[in-house]
Formats: sequence, structure tokens, C-alpha cells
Amino acid sequence: MLKRNLWKLVLSFVIVLWAVYSIVPLQDRQFPDYVSGEVHSRQAEFQKLLEESKARFEAKKAPSVFVALRDIANERKIDLAEQFFTHIPLESSLRNVTKRNNLLLEHLLRQSKGKLQLGLDLKGGVAFTLEVDEVAAASANLAKDERAEKLGKAIDIIGERINGLGVAEPIVRPVGDSRIEVQLPGVNTRDNPEVLDAVKKPARLDFRLVHAFADPATTPPGEAPIGYEVKTYEQEGRNGQTVISELFVKRTWEMTGETVSRAYATMDQMGRYQINLEFNSEGAKRFAEVTRDVAKQSQDLAQRTGNSQARARLAIVLDGRVYSAPGVSEEIAGGRAQITGQFTQREAIELANVLNNPLDLPLRVQEQYEVGPSLAQDAIDSGVRAAIIGTVLVAAFMATYYTIGGGIALVALAVNVLIVFACMAALGATLTLPGLAGIVLTLGMAVDANILIFERMRDELGQGKSLHAAHNAGYDRAFTTILDAHITQLAICAVMIGLGTGPIKGFGVTLAIGVFSTLFSVLVVGHLILDWLISGGVLKKLPMMKPIAIGKVDFVKLGKPAFIASWLLVAVSVAYVFMKGDRIYGVDFLGGDIATLTYEKRIDLSEVRKLAEEAGIEETNPTYVSAIGGGGETLRLETPFNKSAPLIAALKAAHPEAGLKQIGDNRIGPSIGGEVKTNALISLALSMVIILVYVALRFEWGFGVGAVVASVHDILMTIGIFVLFGHQFSAPMVAAILAIAGYSINDTVVVFDRIREEMKLNPGGHLRDIINDSLRRVFSRSILTSVTTLLAAIALFVAGTGVMRDLAFTFIIGIITGAFSSVFIAAPVFYWWHKGDRGKVDHEEKRPVYDWEIQTKVSR
Repeated sequence: MLKRNLWKLVLSFVIVLWAVYSIVPLQDRQFPDYVSGEVHSRQAEFQKLLEESKARFEAKKAPSVFVALRDIANERKIDLAEQFFTHIPLESSLRNVTKRNNLLLEHLLRQSKGKLQLGLDLKGGVAFTLEVDEVAAASANLAKDERAEKLGKAIDIIGERINGLGVAEPIVRPVGDSRIEVQLPGVNTRDNPEVLDAVKKPARLDFRLVHAFADPATTPPGEAPIGYEVKTYEQEGRNGQTVISELFVKRTWEMTGETVSRAYATMDQMGRYQINLEFNSEGAKRFAEVTRDVAKQSQDLAQRTGNSQARARLAIVLDGRVYSAPGVSEEIAGGRAQITGQFTQREAIELANVLNNPLDLPLRVQEQYEVGPSLAQDAIDSGVRAAIIGTVLVAAFMATYYTIGGGIALVALAVNVLIVFACMAALGATLTLPGLAGIVLTLGMAVDANILIFERMRDELGQGKSLHAAHNAGYDRAFTTILDAHITQLAICAVMIGLGTGPIKGFGVTLAIGVFSTLFSVLVVGHLILDWLISGGVLKKLPMMKPIAIGKVDFVKLGKPAFIASWLLVAVSVAYVFMKGDRIYGVDFLGGDIATLTYEKRIDLSEVRKLAEEAGIEETNPTYVSAIGGGGETLRLETPFNKSAPLIAALKAAHPEAGLKQIGDNRIGPSIGGEVKTNALISLALSMVIILVYVALRFEWGFGVGAVVASVHDILMTIGIFVLFGHQFSAPMVAAILAIAGYSINDTVVVFDRIREEMKLNPGGHLRDIINDSLRRVFSRSILTSVTTLLAAIALFVAGTGVMRDLAFTFIIGIITGAFSSVFIAAPVFYWWHKGDRGKVDHEEKRPVYDWEIQTKVSR
């Protein structure tokens, strides 16, 4: 047994060990305490340096101990890595002391933080407002429409920079006509004020000529060549010191970064980091022309100076700074270039990132502030409590119904959750309250694979097989079903990741992680434990409660009235959705008002939300913010359009002692733009096509049609009923609808897999009988899976608040409709597609129909 399962044991141990390492520590640690524990040598000397840094911070000469320590080390040219942290390897090619210190301390600061960061709703974060540089914008002579278009593009670019995988949960939205607000969870500028620099860089890339014959060092003041300006150029010398020189650089560019199709960081032969640029066809042609002209200047320079090695130079200028100025001796026609300089690995990667997402509109930082949690502590507590209750209910149900098997399933489930959290931490994902709700609901759905296996084992045991034989046969029979169901979900994930942006892409990544972790935890970990218990003689039998019996129900006969009634309800609810129009969307989609108030006495955020509900204001997001660098704390109220004034009036009437005074108001744009909505619709449509093709190829075309009709039914039904009950769509709701699509196809594939199996086992059976028998056999499994997920969803709905309740409500609808459609929509559609003729499914000649069979049919 050990030899047979050794690879599973080793793999499980390695992955669990990695998962634990990836999420520890769970909470942030104070930087001074953490860095003290990491010192490897000369502890006493470092402590003196740290105490001096603390004193500088307490004297308000530095914003944090981190900054104070960095500044002292750089001022005195102390190589911290070499003297105190010799066990932390830095890039061998990096000799500049300042860069080495910055790199080391940023690494230590990151390591001091908890691995899994909490979102803006649970912990808050930092925010800054970017404003259009009016002087630069005026010089660009932008029309109003062009300016608005470029502001929208800037929002998309900033979102892509900070949220490439869609899992960071930031807020990026327009404020008024000329500003962009960015809120980042899990960021603390008190420790490191420069942490936002990479986000704010415009990444304006220019290729400019360097004057070949004039040098600022030898040119008298006021006699600079016409059309050129002096630029400082920093290079790293042989001893690691920075060498500063000046160049005459042409004021106008020869070409810009608009023709760069791709930028990426690599290492050169000396182990130094550089940024490789690849141009598009237009850029490659222009770059060849520019380098040809510079090469001609190199020839002229060599003739004038008598130095055959003399080279004219082309400056690569990013955001006004010369990063490199290589000499050019010949035309470069390959469509590629490199930016070299004193880059650390992180700087090179960040620079490549901003070059891939350059800003067209000149922006400057207008203000920076820290944002408190958008949820009050009681709301957070109730949300966490709801998640715990949901998890306990699922666990209790499995342990009660499947006893020992349920206990094994819960162990596999714990491994599943651990892997999900570890992958989220590794990807830099942010955990929000809706995200936590999604994970709890995923637990309910992940149990489905275990239920499939246990129900299959029940069938095998019912045939008189031993526990060991039933275990192996149960896993073998359930394996293809589990694999088919999860492959269809992965196909949906691939579409979301490939086409989606922001939350759509993020949900695709998270769902894909859940699919792989479920497969691993069930097929490897759960299988290993059960096999060990059975083969080792520890488990003699597998007690379970009796299956849910349904009797001789003719599902095919009931399919037509159920189909008609269900689609009538879909039609009514969808019509209601169209009737409401844009009113189905919340602030995330439409934007709203934002009011800023000062106060004399704090009002609890839960009280603000309560008064908003009493005033009939459906969606309110109150937060306390503190300006970085001083200025006091203020209360910010985000409401739908034209709703901030009545809310402020209600607050003043209910809490006159708070001394509320409005000091600002503005209009915010949507944090989810039209592109995200369009991508969501495209993703859903393409997902349906992929489901149709995959199920058709894996099963048969009739199965594919049934799966698509059922999925569309479930999505429309969920959206319609959600709106019918007065709910509005927010960002998490988009992910919830996509989750329903995945849940629906999972349920349908299980039903179809059983129908396909029954057709193989009963080659002479009628299609109607086979479908009915198959549905009766999977009915218990469908009910059990729905019950486990419903328990989690109901707990979240009853004990949760706000968005968590909306998510739970969506899932309750989706679970019920998913279970209904797999039986009364998907299977009947498959039957009708083939007009009840099994021969069209088998692609075989219909067997002879005897007279006694005709008589039997007539008697029916």
C-alpha cells in the first residue's frame, strides 16, 4: 500500500508544507521588531543604528523607522547587507550602496507583512488622487472629447498596472472631469512613502539625439546648441559609485514609446538587469531610420576627432530622465532595443510594466490619504461569524450523513481551503468579505466531488462488492464525471482570464485555483486517506445514511410543463430587468456622489448605514480618511447620484452632537466601466460556445445543446429574480453570476455522464427509460450537493450583511435553479433534440421493433 501511494504521500506533504509556508505569518509584524530578529551579524552595532532611526522618527524627522534607517545608512554609505544581513543574497552585479540598501530594506519590509492582505472593506488602505496637469495638457492642445477619452484610458492603464491578474481588489475611478482616485488595499505609506511611485509614473518614453560634437562640460554658458537641452546622465562606475555626467539632448524626439509592442526585463552577460524593447512594424522601420542617421554622425565624429572608436549617441529618455545613451555605429534593423542602467530586478520589472502600459495624459498627485475600513467592526464581525456558521453547517451535514467518509471529506476540504489561501497569497490577492463568502460557498460546491465518490461506492457496495473493491470501483467510475465537470469549469476560467479585465479576470484566476485545488484534495489527498484506512484494516465498513428515494417519477413527462413554466418565469423576470434599465446597477457601475465632512464626534459606520437605509438610500459606502502628512480625519460618504444631501441631513438630525460640517462634494465615475460589462457578456457568450463544443465532442451534440440551454436558463433566471427582489448589481455580483454558470454546468455534466453510462450498460433500452433511470440514480446526489451549498448560502444570507447577503441570495437562486435545470431543462432538451430516438444518439441502426413492444407502447 505504501509503495503504491508513495507519490501521493510525498506530493501531498510537499504541497501542504508549501501552502503553510505561503500564508505564514497571517498578520503584519512591526518593522523594527522584525528587522531586529533578522540581523545575522554585529547585533549590538545594528541595535544602535535602529535606536537612532527610532529617535529620528519620534523627532518627526522621518515619516517612519523604515525611512529613517534607510536614510541614515545611505547618508553614511553603510552597506547593510554586507555588515548585518549577510544571509540575504542580493544581486551580484549590484554594487551601488544606496541601491543595495533600498533593495534590502524593501525586501525586509515586504517580509514583515502578513502574506494574505485584507481588502479595503476589512482593513482599509491608502488612496491618492491624480489630477490632470493643466499646463502640460494645455500645451498638448487636447479637445474636450479627446481629453475625456484619454482620462478613461488612463484609468484602464493604472488598473492594469496595479491589478494585472485582477485579484488585488483596488478601486480606480474618475472623480469629476479631471481627476482619478486610486484606492489600494494592504498598502501603508507611513512605512514607505515611495511605494506608490510605480503606479503614478506616466512612462513617457522618447528616443532623442545626443549632440555629437558639443559637450556641456566644455561649452561656455549661454552657448548651448539651438534645440538642445542639458540632461543629467547617471552611470555606475567600476567601484559601485554613481558617475554623473551631462549631455546635450535634443528637445524634440525622433520617436516615442507608442511604437513599442512589448517590454520585458532580462539579465545581460554580466548579470545586470536591462529592459528589452520590441517594436511594432512601424516602430522597427522608424528605429532603423533613426539609428542609420546616428551611425552617419558616428562616422563624421570619427573623422573629425581622428578616433575610430568615437560614437554618436542616442538617448533613451523616460519621463524626462536619461536612462541610457548608447553609442551607435551601424543601423539597427531588427526591431529591438535595450534600456540599460543601474537597475535592480524589481526596478527593471516595474519599468517594463509601466512601459507596457504608458499614460498619454500628464497627471500629477493632488492628494494622498489613508482610508479606513469601509465596513464597521460589527459588520465585519457578523460577516466572519456567518462564514464560520456556514462552514460548520457544511461540516456537520457531511459528518452526519456520511459519518467516517464525511470526516475524510472534511480533511480533504481543509487541504483545499489551505491551498486556495496559499495561492491567493502567492499571487498577491486581497481577501475581502465578499471573497470570504465566495470561498465558503466554494466549500459547499467542492463537497460535490466527495459526494459523487461516496454515492458511487454505495452503488458498488449494493452489488455485494467488498469495501476495498467498492472503493476502487467508486473512484474509477466517479473519476471521469469529476474530470468532465471540472474541465468545463476550467474552460470558462480560460475565457474569463483571456478576455476579462479587473474583477472578471480576477474571478477567473480564483475559480481556476479552486478547480485545481479541489481535484488535488479529492483525487489525491482524500483517495490516499481512504485507501490507507481500508487497506490497513482500520476501516471495515463505510456507514452512510440511506439515500433519498424518489420513486418511479417520469421526469421526461414532467419536463414539458416544467420547461414552459420555468421559461415563462424567466421571460417575466428578464422583461422586468429591461423595464428597470440602468436602475439595476449600483454605484460600482454608474458612479455617484461623494461628500466630505468634518466632525467633532465620531459616528459609528454601522449607524451611518442604518440611517441611510431608513432614508431609502439603497447603496452607501461611508469611510473615515486621514490625509497623509497631517490635516485631520474626515468622514467620506459615497452614495448614488443626488443622495448625499438627504443622507447628510438625516445624520445631522440624528446626531447633532457630532458637529458635522460638509467641506466638499464631487461626483465619482463608475469603478467598473463599460468595457468590463462588455467583457463579461462576451465571456459568458464564448463560455456557452465552449461548453457546447466540449460537451458535444466529449458526449454528443444533443448533450451540448441541453447543457447550453440549461446554463442560459440558470443565468437569466438568477439575474431576473435578483432584480425582481429589488437588488442592485455591484462588482461582486458580476463574479457571482459567472460562478452560477460554472455551478450549473457542473450539475448538468454529472447528469449527462450518468445518462451516457446507462446507455452503455443498457444497449437495448429506450431513451426515455434510460433518462428517467439515470435521473433517479443521480437525484440523491443532486439534492445532497444542493443542500450542502444551500446550508452555506443560507447561513451567509441570515447572519451576513450588505454585499455578503446579496452574494448569498444570488447563490441561493443559482443553486435551486441549477439543480432544477439539470433535471427538468437539460435532460428533456437532450431527449427532444433526438425526438426520443435512441438511434440518433448511438449513430447505429435501430434494432427491430417487435409487435409485442408496439402493443406495450400503445397500452402506455
